[in-house]
Amino acid sequence: MSASLTLANAAATLLVGLLAATAGGAAGGVFTGGKALGNQLAAFLGAFYGPLAGFTGVAAGLILYVLTS
Repeated sequence: MSASLTLANAAATLLVGLLAATAGGAAGGVFTGGKALGNQLAAFLGAFYGPLAGFTGVAAGLILYVLTS
């Protein structure tokens, strides 16, 4: 059974991935740099830099899904 990927599904997947990467980046920033930088600055920096890798990973996963299905 093969699932088809529509434009709406791809956009929703990218949006959810972006939100998850932002939340994960903020939590990771507080965990790793909260004491040194302060929790607010660490969360801000994590939320800023987290989506760089997260969004790219989700986009690469979608491309691989399209190419292999």
